Parts: sequence; structure tokens; C-alpha cells
Amino acid sequence: MDSSFPTRKIIHVDMDAFYASVEQHDNPSLKGKPIAVGGEHRGVVAAASYEARKYGVRSAMPSKTAKEKCPHIIFVTPRFARYKEISKQIREIFHEYTDLVEPLSLDEAYLDVTENKKDIESANQIAREIRQKIFEQTGLTASAGISVNKFLAKVASDINKPNGQKTIHPDRIEGFLEELPVEKFYGVGKVTANKMFSLGIYKGKDLKKKTFEELVRLFGKSGGYYYNVVRGIHNSEVKPHRIQKSVAVERTFFEDLFDDQAINEKLEHLSQELHQRLQKNSILGKALTLKIKYKDFSLFTRSFTKEEYFTSPEQYFSTGKKLWELRPFDKPVRLLGLSLSHLNTEEKKQVSIQLKIPFEEFEN
Repeated sequence: MDSSFPTRKIIHVDMDAFYASVEQHDNPSLKGKPIAVGGEHRGVVAAASYEARKYGVRSAMPSKTAKEKCPHIIFVTPRFARYKEISKQIREIFHEYTDLVEPLSLDEAYLDVTENKKDIESANQIAREIRQKIFEQTGLTASAGISVNKFLAKVASDINKPNGQKTIHPDRIEGFLEELPVEKFYGVGKVTANKMFSLGIYKGKDLKKKTFEELVRLFGKSGGYYYNVVRGIHNSEVKPHRIQKSVAVERTFFEDLFDDQAINEKLEHLSQELHQRLQKNSILGKALTLKIKYKDFSLFTRSFTKEEYFTSPEQYFSTGKKLWELRPFDKPVRLLGLSLSHLNTEEKKQVSIQLKIPFEEFEN
């Protein structure tokens, strides 16, 4: 640990299978059954219950794959308004203890409780109280991780899931990280983990043997991150106001699209919706990205950046069409998306928005 930085008390709270748990709570007949929130025929899994996870069903998995893994799985249509309603209740509980709350999504957040509104010295006690209040008010369970920084708290919250918590005390950080499998390190994905395995890096103690220079050479900029976190160094503060860096709209289609006319109609619709979202929150951007997912699930993205801000749906549409013409393949299209980045939110005071989640992604 780097003693030159102040020791904080950070909690990471993560709801257990949030969307699926909400559906099981609101419909008791689903309790104990493998369910997937999402569209059964053309969608993807937004969330899977723990009963479904036993069969290998995971979020972001195509619904078809989920059904192959678990033939008796029950698909439930998402109700995002309900999830947002409960998420708001949960965040109100967080703010009873601290205003230093950094939401990562509807179902998880970091809390800095170093100094808290109830003057409770034990972060472990605060986490326990929060989880109890969440259960009493929503009927749902949450897990929590507690430690001195965000990285450690995030790793810890996954250890005793579901409905548990784990504290990594300052004097146990070194030993904990040395024995932690590298695939459990937050920020190490499947591809990186396999690369580490090929290099004989299986646990934190193996990773720790590598010099900073070696890790940067092997993993680029991420190598510096791995060098620090395996030593318990992660100095990012809890940021209650996260600056919006991009705004996106996308649609998965019931039937694959192929001809230009159909694509143009969808692009025009996406351009109008993107403009409405941006206009509603006085957001402008300079970089437009077109996202194409083909029938075979291969993905293509292409971006165009202007010196001036985009200002109209006509500009999004005309640029989107030009990006479409640069596509590498002529094959059926499953999904189209437009996103805008390089926003003016990076230049002015925080603009806080809650974007609508596209229901079409999960339609039957």
C-alpha cells in the first residue's frame, strides 16, 4: 500500500441479479425458477436469475443461446420504469449515510463513508445497515464490498454474493491480493486473463513479480494499472457527479435488414431520437459513431469527428449515411446504432441525465 495517500472507507454496493430479482419479487410464481429478462426470439439477456446462471446463462448473451443452455428458461419482458423506481429508492438509502455516492448503473454504486452523516466509525456496520434497509424497503437483497479504495471494494463485493458482504482490512490487503486469482481482478477480462495464464500469471503474487516496464510492454497502458492495483494502489475518488461522455441510441430488429432504403429509414428515425435526447439536456457533440451488428453477430463501428458541434438531426442522418457507405460487408443487419461523443459536458459543469433504455433491444 502507498501510505502517501489518505486511507478512505469505501463501500461498493451491488444488487443481486437486480432485474431478475425484481421480477421474481413482483411475481412470486417466478421465485426459484430460471428466468431471463429480455426478448425470447430476437433479443439478448438483460439479466439472469441465479437459477438460470447455474446453466451458464449470462447477461448480454443472445436469447437463442440462453435457451439452448437452459431449455426450460422463462423469458420476462423488461420493465425499466419499475427498475428505475426501485433504483431511486435504493439511492435515497445511500444518501442517508453520505452524499459521496457514485452510481455505476441502476443496480450498483460506490459510497465514500470516511466521514458520514451518522458518524458511524465502522464502514462494515454501515454496509450492513444499508443492505438491511434495502431488503426491508424493496424486498431485494444486495451484496457489498468494503475497503480502502474503489478497486478493492469492487473486488470484495463479488466474494460473498448473493446477499453477503466482505471487508478487506488495510493490514490484510497485501496477502489478499497475492492470493487472488487474476481473473478476479476488476478490469481483467477473459482475453487478458488467458494471456496472463500463458505467461504463467495465475495469482496476484505472480503478477506482482513483473516489473512496471514488463507489464506496460505486455499490456500497454493497462499494464501500469495492473502494477498498481496488485499492490493495493488505486487512488480514484468517489465522484458523485460523473460527466456524461456519450449519448447513444440503438435498435435490434425483429427481421434482419438488407436493403439501403430500409437502413435509411432506420437511420433517420435514430437521428431524430438522438437529437431529442441531446436537445432535452442541452448537450452537443462533435464525434458521431455508427454501430452495425450483422446477422452473424460480427460488429462494425466507424466514427466521424467535426471541428464544430453537430446541431441537427439532418446532420446526424447525412453523416450516418456516409458512414454506412463505408461498411466492409454487404450482409443482413441485426442492429443499428448512433452515438455522439466529444460532448460539451466535458467543457462545462456536470450535466446530469438519465437516458432512456431502448426497449426495442429486448422486444419479442
